[in-house]
Amino acid sequence: MMSFRMMRGGVAAIALLAAMAVAAGAKEYRIAVGDGAGGTQEALGKAFISALEKHSGGQDTGKLFLNGQLGDEQDTVTAAATGTLDFSILAINNITPFSPTVGTLTLPYVILSLEDAEKLTQGEIGQQMVEQTIEDAGVRIIGWAYSGFRVLTNSKKPVTTVADLQGLIVRVPKNEIMIDTYKAWGINPTPMAWTETFAALQQKVVDGQDNPYMTVNAMKFYEVQDHITNLRHIFSIEPLVISEQLYQSMTPEQQQAVTAAGADATQFSAQFLRDEEAKIREDLVARGMEISDPADGEKEFMDLAMTTVWPKFYDSVGGKEQVDQALTALGREPAP
Repeated sequence: MMSFRMMRGGVAAIALLAAMAVAAGAKEYRIAVGDGAGGTQEALGKAFISALEKHSGGQDTGKLFLNGQLGDEQDTVTAAATGTLDFSILAINNITPFSPTVGTLTLPYVILSLEDAEKLTQGEIGQQMVEQTIEDAGVRIIGWAYSGFRVLTNSKKPVTTVADLQGLIVRVPKNEIMIDTYKAWGINPTPMAWTETFAALQQKVVDGQDNPYMTVNAMKFYEVQDHITNLRHIFSIEPLVISEQLYQSMTPEQQQAVTAAGADATQFSAQFLRDEEAKIREDLVARGMEISDPADGEKEFMDLAMTTVWPKFYDSVGGKEQVDQALTALGREPAP
């Protein structure tokens, strides 16, 4: 007669074999990531994979490809739209060329806190953007990474006023709103692909760039930059998108697992920023970077950007009413 110990051992072995079988048959999705290790994008990606494995009962998983291994961020949107890439995590400004209404979130000084970012992306406005992005770009936003404000870094001097910016060559993404924001401040920035940015800073082709503390650290910009200015012009939001072709090919259960995993990863990202940003800032100072705050509470930067840039881009982001809807949702007055 089989002993209880033998029975228990047999059950454990069967469970192990079953788990191995599930793992062996799991679908592994490719997830493009623009940034390197240690940043918000990687953190979101890892959280999504863990949540996807949980919600799919181990049937689905994913693999991250960091540092733009699968192409420039804008290229990954095209690849996902055509079904040759499964997922991508990328800066929101790299979706706006395909789906302009998302650009509302990149207008300078619309978002003034992490709480603002959560309210917009996870509320009615965020859902509208999800639907519009499916229609315009062929990708579906299923999660959001919150990376913080895009602080300005440079290798030449402290910057606290608009006048201090003059003479600096600043790299920006190939995004008209971001380009025109710097033009409003009196300089002509240099649009450049993300994959080229570190080398350009290292070789002094450009003097500076702007990105959140998380990204500055993940990309090791402290090796080629000396100064940080705490600008708050853009709060960096990085969507996790899935190929709409892939999503529509899934069963309802698979779609539910992907959607739930994206929601879990979004919540994780917000807490990750709250927990890690201050630590990273301290680490960058320890590595020799000097941090400055804008003079006069950033009023000069803010006034120039809002009065010059907002009116120019109302039409491209869906009209002034689109911007007013976002401001109203945040408890602010409509745009003048």
